[in-house]
Amino acid sequence: MSDIVTAAMIVIGDEILSGRTKDRNIGHLADMMTAVGIDLKEVRIVPDEEDEIAAAVNALRHRYDYVFTTGGIGPTHDDITADSVAKAFGVPCDYDAKAMALLSESYARRGIEFNDARKRMARMPVGATHIDNPVSAAPGFRIGNVHVMAGVPSIFQAMLDNVVPTLRTGAKLLSATVPCPHGEGIIGGPLAEIQKAHPDTIIGSYPKYLDGTFRTDLVVRARTQEALDAARKAVEEMVAALPPAA
Repeated sequence: MSDIVTAAMIVIGDEILSGRTKDRNIGHLADMMTAVGIDLKEVRIVPDEEDEIAAAVNALRHRYDYVFTTGGIGPTHDDITADSVAKAFGVPCDYDAKAMALLSESYARRGIEFNDARKRMARMPVGATHIDNPVSAAPGFRIGNVHVMAGVPSIFQAMLDNVVPTLRTGAKLLSATVPCPHGEGIIGGPLAEIQKAHPDTIIGSYPKYLDGTFRTDLVVRARTQEALDAARKAVEEMVAALPPAA
């Protein structure tokens, strides 16, 4: 379908993989993409290693409409995302004149030395364009269909707010929830048959344990109201035909 737009995310950082930092950006991106009708199809978490980052960028940018990265664009030696993305695109990574001027003015205004470490935040692949950062001035960047943003959640969210209006969006997924008083073991078979009969929908089952019994929320998703209503009716009829819960 021409109105389906896809995206992937690369979360970069040894601190995520070690557990020292708990990621808060995946859920936010997923919420934002769903809201505008873009399907977030894949998320990869990679270490601070140039070859690993470049390989992930190249694998995903050719497969999906958009790629978003978070992390690794700060002032320290292990902030190598800009170099890695440049390597993936086969272009040099250099100091960007506009970013240098922006950061120089920002640090001067605050009376902070614009040292070599801080200047690293002005480096980006040649040919990249800025993603504005209203929180701390240091910009992210976009090159091709890859959007490179900070890992700090407040900065990532602010950058993403600037990116979303520039994206091509698709048909939004509609959804409906049918509560079921049984666990997945009882409904698995008939639910699979309903999914097979309604291939233009996505049907998910989400079990929960309440008051000593297993129950399941059955969520139907579709891009048209007609498809949603048809599949939801089939699920409701299936639930109604089940024996009463114990």
